[in-house]
Parts: sequence; structure tokens; C-alpha cells
Amino acid sequence: MKHQENITIQSLAQNEDVQIGYSDNDIIVVDSIQKFAEFKAAQVAMNAVVICTNGKVQAQTNGRLVQLQKNQVAVFPQNLTVTDLMVSPDFDMKAMFLTNRILQSFLREKMSVWNDMMYIRRLNVITMEDSDLLFYTHFYDMLILSIERGHDNPFHTEVVQSLLRTAILALCGAMKALASATPPHPSQQKPQPPAIIGTGLTTGSTPSVTLHHFQHFLNLLNTSEVKRRSVEAYADELCISPKYLSAICKKHSGKTANEWIREHVLEDIRFHLKQTDLTVKQISMHLGFPNTSFFGKYVKEHFGMTPLQVRNEK
Repeated sequence: MKHQENITIQSLAQNEDVQIGYSDNDIIVVDSIQKFAEFKAAQVAMNAVVICTNGKVQAQTNGRLVQLQKNQVAVFPQNLTVTDLMVSPDFDMKAMFLTNRILQSFLREKMSVWNDMMYIRRLNVITMEDSDLLFYTHFYDMLILSIERGHDNPFHTEVVQSLLRTAILALCGAMKALASATPPHPSQQKPQPPAIIGTGLTTGSTPSVTLHHFQHFLNLLNTSEVKRRSVEAYADELCISPKYLSAICKKHSGKTANEWIREHVLEDIRFHLKQTDLTVKQISMHLGFPNTSFFGKYVKEHFGMTPLQVRNEK
């Protein structure tokens, strides 16, 4: 690895030190890391689930020290900065890296659990019990079998992604149980509205309050049928200013409110085109577009294809 890394699906797939179990445009499964070279910093562009299968590792992640040892799982959101990496000589791992698009597709309404752990509680490490390890061991064997023997299956990608979705849902359940057993930090309990709600992070904008508003914004996105609304509309519902909303989104996730809205809208479009029998006109109306023509132009702009081409894409 170089001194400064931008870790993406493409860079992992091209790294000779990484043994890849599976990869597509949205997911990469890392079966083993043969060796680690030193680097000053790395930017991980995807959501990551890392299982330490041997040895130990520690690093600063967005300025926070995270330590991981055998039979522990670390879960991280996208756009993570990793520095000061230290690994034991016998360290090895298995990992799954996912784009936000596929993660939202896997979790849907359960994204709030992921967001709560990643952005509110910031509980990134889960210790596996023996029963959990048995489940994931058998699961991983089934996954590898499907990957190795399923290439001739016309639904190979769908089969693999269904198995990976099962693993992510199981992990999400473990995260929810951990959150229930872990009392929130006192600063996260019943935060009060900021004393001054202005155009930025100003007086009264404590970390707990900004996290509170950010989580509520994500919850609105995950639960609203019509997500294609302006930042102003979401800010009004949260009783804060649009600029303040974008500022707290940028602060806690590295993305603006508009970027979050667009990602969720595109995922809803893809989901309804791929997973439902609704007509293009019905989807357009359901998702709050003014007419089918505008919907078609929006899809073409962001996907590079017409709605029917997206629907029929393999």
C-alpha cells in the first residue's frame, strides 16, 4: 500500500496483498489480508464490516482509537479516515465492504439501527459469542460454496447478495441488542433544542444536539414514502434552518443534506423498478415526481439509462 490510500472497491480488487472472495459494483468480500504495509492515512470510501480472525489490530478511525482482536467484529460507516494502523504479526481478517446504495437496499427501514450505532452511539466493536461464531462460520461456508459453484446460475449475483443481506440483517440484530444493553452516554439523553438555531453550528449547538437532529433527519429519510423533497422541507419538519441541517450532516457524515436525500431517492427508484411490478407511471406518482416525463429525465440523468433500461438491467 502507498503512504496515502483511497480504499475503494476498485483499489481493493487490484491489491495483490488482498485475497478477494467476491466482488461486484457494490460489494467486495475480502477473504484474507496477506500482509499490511505501513501507510500514513487511508480514506475508506465504503461501509465496512471487519472480522478479526487472528491476532490484533488497532488504529485511529476519524480520530478515535479502535482496537480489535480475534473473534471481534468492527463496523464502520463510509468515508472513514484510518491512521496510525498497528497490527500483530499474525493478524488476519475477513471483511465486507458495501456502498451506501446496497446497504440501504439490504436494510431499508432498519437503517435507523445502523445509523444509531454509527453516528449516535458510535459503538463500532462487537464481541462474538460462541453461538454467533458457529452461525457465521456455517454462513460463510455457504456463501463461499454459492460463490464458487454458482457462476452458471443466471441469478448468481442475486443469490450472493441475498446471502450477504442475511448476514447484514443478523449483524444489525446483534447491533440492536448491544445498543439495548449499553446505556447511552448522559449527553445523549433527551437533548434540549439549541439556544440559538441559526445558519450554522453556533451557540448551543452541542454535539449531542447536533447528533440528535442528524439522527432525526435520517429517520425522516428512512420512513418517508416521498423522499424527494427540498432540504428546506426537511429542516422545517425538524424546526431548524436548512443551512444548520446541511452543516450537521456534513459534520457527522461528511455528506450534505442534499447528498443524503439524493442517495435515498435513487435507492427508492432502483428498488421500485427492480423489485416491484408497478408501472413507471405508478412509481413516478408513488415517489412524488410531478409527471412521468420528469421522472424519466431524472432517472436518465442519474443512472444514465431510461427507467425501463434500469428495470431490465442484469
